[in-house]
Amino acid sequence: MTEAKIDPRIVRTRKLIMDAFMLVSTRKEFKDITIKDITTEATVNRATFYYHFTDKYDLLEKVLTEDLMTNVIREISKHDQLNEATVINIFLSLTKFQKSLQSQCRRSFEAFTTTIEAIIKKELENLFYKILLQHHAKESDESLRITAVILSWGIYGASIDWQNNSQVSAEEYIKLAIPYMIHGMEATLSHMI
Repeated sequence: MTEAKIDPRIVRTRKLIMDAFMLVSTRKEFKDITIKDITTEATVNRATFYYHFTDKYDLLEKVLTEDLMTNVIREISKHDQLNEATVINIFLSLTKFQKSLQSQCRRSFEAFTTTIEAIIKKELENLFYKILLQHHAKESDESLRITAVILSWGIYGASIDWQNNSQVSAEEYIKLAIPYMIHGMEATLSHMI
């Protein structure tokens, strides 16, 4: 079965609208951005906007997942083993993305955080689940899913803590936690027995 080709004009127009949205979001807060602001910046009409996106919230989600998150997703999907290097690389990719987004969309960053959080957690959960499934296929599917959720929420939460509360680099931050993540439970449990 052959894949249907997408008209390059459609791709260009969609990218033009997404870029216009990013540009407008540097000047206005998300709540104040209108479809007219975006279409004027992109030099397209409203019908063209609505052909590609249902509203500005849909546009925001697509910009985050298709444009800004692509580098993070590409970076984290390179990993096929759950180990120290994977956790460090995922954390560093995530913090780099968050810093980049915050600097690009300073005025609207706060409005984006809920959407960003949901997307990142879901992408990380999918990645961790895929890795766990490859190496533990005989385990309970629900156990693997729960583990993937815990890992994704934990890494995302740590990236937010680093962003808001840490004075050290992202690499130093995650490396401080790695020994306890990898060996902490084993050491703690052995002292309890």
